[in-house]
Amino acid sequence: MGTNNVIFLEVIEWFDETGQELVHRIPEKGSGEIKFGAQLTVRESQAGILFYKGKACEAFGSGRHTLTTANIPVLTKILALPWGMTSPLRAEVYLVNMKVFTNLKWGTRDPVAFKDSELGLIRLRAHGVFNIQVVQPLLFINSLVGTMGNYTTDEIEEYLRRVIISRFNDYLGEHLDSILNLPGQYDELSVNLQKRLQNDFSHFGLALTHLYITSITPPTEVQKAIDDKSRLSVIQDLDKLVKMKAAMAMEKAAESSGDASAGMGMGLGFMMPAMFADMFRPQSGVAAGAVSQETKCPDCGYTISKDAKFCPHCGHQQLVFGQCVNCGKNMPPNAKFCPKCGHPADEKPVPKACPHCKTENLADSMFCNQCGEKLG
Repeated sequence: MGTNNVIFLEVIEWFDETGQELVHRIPEKGSGEIKFGAQLTVRESQAGILFYKGKACEAFGSGRHTLTTANIPVLTKILALPWGMTSPLRAEVYLVNMKVFTNLKWGTRDPVAFKDSELGLIRLRAHGVFNIQVVQPLLFINSLVGTMGNYTTDEIEEYLRRVIISRFNDYLGEHLDSILNLPGQYDELSVNLQKRLQNDFSHFGLALTHLYITSITPPTEVQKAIDDKSRLSVIQDLDKLVKMKAAMAMEKAAESSGDASAGMGMGLGFMMPAMFADMFRPQSGVAAGAVSQETKCPDCGYTISKDAKFCPHCGHQQLVFGQCVNCGKNMPPNAKFCPKCGHPADEKPVPKACPHCKTENLADSMFCNQCGEKLG
């Protein structure tokens, strides 16, 4: 008999001093000769079940109960003579702890494979806690405890942990698209996983009262990739990110170099403002996506920008306000005659009519743009 219970044949009670015992049998070792009229005291956090002649014959709630067996004091000893003074009318009392057992741990011993929609196939580790309670004492005794003298959370925690991991793997693959979407979903995952596990626990007369997911972590290299992705969401330009890291590394090197490299540290100190200014300066030219458009001066052939007002080489007026319809010479907006051929600026070109298909063409056309016939 254990030290945490008191038995004087007539009085039976049990106290769980460890806080981990789910079931305790009295007597703890072997079977007993519980006498007729023995008093059983059951606390409000307990349930009692009397096994007599190998069968569960009665269940008891909280309170004091009188047990009825055929083991009558003195008379039983006389009747037990043929069996070596041992009564064949064996009886045991199982006291079941009905409280909620909290802070039981679950977690992945080895990483589990998960196909992430953005990161590909990765391996995850997950951890959490769960609480259990015995809700059907007799079913729990018959399915798990058997004839053990006591049954603690240590005997069942490992098995339940494996069941949780198995269901967790299936549920994660069905309902999670990417671990990048995990923040804010821990409560939902925990509640739905708990619902899925209820049936597994109820087979043994147990209830899973609470389940919590405390962490879901990918490998170190995946964590670094996630960190880099979050940085890039703040600094969109990879070139700026690289320059910033380089500047921070040089600053750290300058600080740790000491007096021997004070000159170098000072030089880097002067360089860093320019580097940061360059990082956040809007880029121009080809790198900024702007394509420079150039043309040539019609007088000297010098290459100039199309938005230039005057040729920097010969001074030719470059703003194109109009072109001579005769020779194509650029003309200022107030010109009345072309400065090259003298053609009137306001004279409209006479279109050429094709002799074959009668389509009107530009005045300087050589061939019809409709049928391809040569124009006169």
